[in-house]
Amino acid sequence: MSTATGGDTQPPELHVADSHDLIRVHGARENNLKDVSIEIPKRRLTVFTGVSGSGKSSLVFNTIAAESQRLINETYSAFVQGFMPTLARPEVDVLDGLTTAIIVDQQRMSADPRSTVGTATDANAMLRILFSRLGEPHIGSPNAFAFNVPTVRATGAIAVGDKKAVKQSFTRTGGMCARCEGRGTVSDIDLTQLYDDSKSISDGAFTIPGWKSDSWWTVRTYAESGLLDPDKPIREFTKREMQDFLHREPTKVKVEGVNLTFEGLIPKIHKSFLSKDREAMQPHIREFVDRAVTFTTCPECDGTRLSEAARSSKIEGISIADACAMQINDLAAWVRGLQERSVAPLLTALQHTLDSFVELGLGYLSLDRASGTLSGGEAQRVKMIRHLGSSLTDTTYVFDEPTIGMHPHDIQRMNDLLLRLRDKGNTVLVVEHKPETIAIADHVVDLGPGAGTAGGSVCFEGTVEGLRAGGTVTGRHFDDRAALKETVRESTGKLEIRGAATHNLQDVDVDIPLGVLCVVTGVAGSGKSSLVHGALVKTPGTGGEGLVSIDQGAIRGSRRSNPATYTGLLDPIRKAFAKANGVKPGLFSANSEGACPNCNGAGVIFTDLAMMAGVATTCEECEGKRFQASVLEYHLGGRDISEVLAMSVAEAEEFFGAGEARLPAAHRILDRLADVGLGYLHLGQPLTTLSGGERQRLKLAVHMAEKGGVYILDEPTTGLHLADVEQLLGLLDRLVEAGKSVIVIEHHQAVMAHADWIIDLGPGAGHDGGRIVFEGTPADLVADRSTLTGEHLAAYVGS
Repeated sequence: MSTATGGDTQPPELHVADSHDLIRVHGARENNLKDVSIEIPKRRLTVFTGVSGSGKSSLVFNTIAAESQRLINETYSAFVQGFMPTLARPEVDVLDGLTTAIIVDQQRMSADPRSTVGTATDANAMLRILFSRLGEPHIGSPNAFAFNVPTVRATGAIAVGDKKAVKQSFTRTGGMCARCEGRGTVSDIDLTQLYDDSKSISDGAFTIPGWKSDSWWTVRTYAESGLLDPDKPIREFTKREMQDFLHREPTKVKVEGVNLTFEGLIPKIHKSFLSKDREAMQPHIREFVDRAVTFTTCPECDGTRLSEAARSSKIEGISIADACAMQINDLAAWVRGLQERSVAPLLTALQHTLDSFVELGLGYLSLDRASGTLSGGEAQRVKMIRHLGSSLTDTTYVFDEPTIGMHPHDIQRMNDLLLRLRDKGNTVLVVEHKPETIAIADHVVDLGPGAGTAGGSVCFEGTVEGLRAGGTVTGRHFDDRAALKETVRESTGKLEIRGAATHNLQDVDVDIPLGVLCVVTGVAGSGKSSLVHGALVKTPGTGGEGLVSIDQGAIRGSRRSNPATYTGLLDPIRKAFAKANGVKPGLFSANSEGACPNCNGAGVIFTDLAMMAGVATTCEECEGKRFQASVLEYHLGGRDISEVLAMSVAEAEEFFGAGEARLPAAHRILDRLADVGLGYLHLGQPLTTLSGGERQRLKLAVHMAEKGGVYILDEPTTGLHLADVEQLLGLLDRLVEAGKSVIVIEHHQAVMAHADWIIDLGPGAGHDGGRIVFEGTPADLVADRSTLTGEHLAAYVGS
């Protein structure tokens, strides 16, 4: 082997495989993107920022991540692709240099009653194996500890081909509690909310939403089944009739020659309402369910969801139910203390998963916590668990505002995680508004300059220092800091909370001042939501009356839903069109009589191509306007209904504010939409295209119409750009000045600094929290600096 020598050494030539160090996007046009072309460095941390609605999610999620996932799906066989969701190719000319994308978004986790933090992260699966190996007494396989697996016993004859039938028996031992079927709660239905027993079925006894007296699938089945007397008051039913009416198993009956299924009222209510996600229900249906159904802890399993046998098997005196109910940081300590060589690899994997919870600031959760109760920020961090410690490199991780719901104390932890992922050789793309996270970026892409049609362009690309010096909206507001108020408002009264013990609250006594802006803060898991949503709303004397509570629940809406339908704005507009033209209001709904017959009012034709991506094409008949041609001949103020729905909120506010189209009912709703900073939204824009920040503010605009003296807001800065926070503070001030009391659960220091009164919970999370650690003005909190919040707020305001 020889070694080359010489003084004139040349640097090694770059290998062609090492030249692909950029993700190139050319001509991106998804949603509001305007032919965007950018180059993103690989193996670096790139933060995408810009005002809400500027196109960040359209570029990162709907273009880059979507195309990566689509290309990965295409590597599977056509057979496998038939079972996978179809993904359309994004509107973009060139996408080059993509790597496998792992998306960690803010979507709430499944609200299925059997989905828990443990089942969502595989921690439960590992615990079940652990107890099936070490638990005493031994009761069976891991299935015996699974609350989603029922115990099944069956006997029958089995014949294979032409062979003689052989008697076989089958037994599977599951861990599901038979009484509650693994839900942990049992429901009790208040029959008085289902029907008026003084009336007969024919007289309209049913009081269930949607059950009209002439509806085929419900009322007429009961009235004409032949099993009940439809003209007899329900209270006069015989014992047999009452049993059939309430509990009969599904039975085929014939009504006017049509075969229908008769089923007892209680099982029918269970199938129609209780088996569905409560949050996905329409408001009036949800109100009915809340009124008619009460859920109580299952008396047989005491809410653990597990059978008695599963609870009887223990390791060192701890059952699997006990383990799942522990706070995760306590469970991690217990698992660390188990010394059993036969299951050492399992203990190592379980320990890593539990430590990841603690590292992400989620050690206060328990594995039996229903996943549907997690906030958006908590859900996103739970999804991250499986990626911590992953051996994958050269992967693209895509995060959607990972600091949402985080106390300033926890944001540093998240930043460290993002940098660790990058340092392992991964490309990290983050959509973010928080300056603390933007500050750690290697590369920044700022979109704008405005929102909606005023956005969709790249305003800046480069370093954080370059962003600060740039003239973009983000650059100008990057170092904004809200100052402490010189004077604070005096309260006009108080809401007393005494002995609050919801979740981790430790017998809390506190007075919440009225007539001011009161901020409830503290680290994640300290008990803020438990105090406000759990204790305050149920406090005697408030009874929930006069309280307008706006939580973090997601807006449910299909592609047919839009701001006009969601806010109720379309109703007065339809009536005004109908009155001006002497026709029915239903003509002016694209979901009703006025819909284009070709696309059924969708405006586009969807073509399902099985395992290939479906295609959406603009309807040729209505040209995407969604209405019949005859409907578009009717005008109000010189505009047809499709032109009105194409208006922005700001345009519509002017249109319905004066002249022939003056419509006060519509104008009031539009004013509220403009107040919350949604003036750029189009009235007919599908809700499915709105960003998280836009949906949050849309909910706020709707709730502002409710008559209430006390407004409760849960992290209203979620998804808000630095420049928009100032507008939100102005809105909160206007609510207080209008005589309202505003209570805000919030981590954002600008909102804390702007408050009249602060209630800080802690000092830690879970059982280390649940206490009031400070009450007073923001200035006193900064001067005191006795809590984590006080330290971070002092640093924020520069004290």
